[in-house]
Amino acid sequence: MTGRWLNIRKNWPLFVMLAPAVVLLFVFSYIPMAGIVIAFQRFVPAKGLFGPQEWVGLKNFAYVFSLRNTGQVIFNTVYISFFKILLGILVPLTVSLLLNEVRRSWYKRTVQTIIYFPYFISWVILSGILFDILSPSTGIVNSFLGWLGIQPIYFLGTASVFPWTIIFSDVWKNYGFNTILYMAAITQLPQDLYESAGMDGAGRLRCAWSITMPGILPIVMLTAVLAMGSILNAGFEQVYNLVSPVVYSTGDIIDTLVFRMSIGSTTGGAQYSLATAIGLFKSGVSFVMISTGYYLAYRFADYKVF
Repeated sequence: MTGRWLNIRKNWPLFVMLAPAVVLLFVFSYIPMAGIVIAFQRFVPAKGLFGPQEWVGLKNFAYVFSLRNTGQVIFNTVYISFFKILLGILVPLTVSLLLNEVRRSWYKRTVQTIIYFPYFISWVILSGILFDILSPSTGIVNSFLGWLGIQPIYFLGTASVFPWTIIFSDVWKNYGFNTILYMAAITQLPQDLYESAGMDGAGRLRCAWSITMPGILPIVMLTAVLAMGSILNAGFEQVYNLVSPVVYSTGDIIDTLVFRMSIGSTTGGAQYSLATAIGLFKSGVSFVMISTGYYLAYRFADYKVF
């Protein structure tokens, strides 16, 4: 009996536990890939997915990229997504390093609970909260700015400000979860390293830089690599609930554009072929980006995912 079969026989309960997840992944992720053909058709739903559809080749892609605002929408998506990824790593990493230096466990747990709470709030609810607190007339943020003598800022109605409102609100909502991820990685580090460094006269800052940071570098690289695959995914639910036509120039992203195309509010009908084409484009870019991320992680950090 080969080593592979011995491993399966020894760990068969784990494989049984994994089976439902594999089945769900196959049913909901791989079987629907058959719908990719819609991107190359002038799809008519009444004819069925495998019916006599008209094949148009790459015309759907050519049409999408010929639209006047497609370039700006792609730029908005990459711009917002890039800073979400960057700050989404730096902010929780910094908070994790600071919390690691807190010696009172009750205080550390309290802070973790408070910053983790927004993660559970959906963007549908959170958008309503943001509309209230960022209101230029009655919002608490602009009221505070007024006390400082600063004119009201239209956070959700000014094209130059809206992208950063999206970025910072997303980081605020999600950094608590990532902080717990990094804190879990920090707790796995050998404590004798800190004791040895302390005996050699290293302070907290030196320990954090020379022990903690190298120790959690693999998990930081993993989160960065996985995030690179979503460089064209700037957060549909968040942007859809907060964007308005007045800030389309800087706030409209690929997903919201495709949504309007598929629903038909801008094209006179449901354009499933166009939506599938841009979705396939996003998937291709994501594949290239995440493959590049794996290579860079291995090349510069000697980190292997597989």
